Amino acid sequence: MNLTAVFVEVEGGIMAWIEEMEGVATQGATLAEARENLLDALAETLEARRELARRKQQGNAILSREALPFGGLNAAA
Repeated sequence: MNLTAVFVEVEGGIMAWIEEMEGVATQGATLAEARENLLDALAETLEARRELARRKQQGNAILSREALPFGGLNAAA
């Protein structure tokens, strides 16, 4: 499974966002800068959401916390 990055040329640069993840958006002066900024925005958003989820889980008995191999997911499944 892949995420879809959208890049739009606007006055003064490039806007970028990830279609599948609301709130993950950024901008850059060039396409390369916008792409790099988008990857940073994605990483920061995932970390923030992870922290919020862990706060909500406090007091619950966690059976397992493990890495999910994202590349192995199939969108058609």
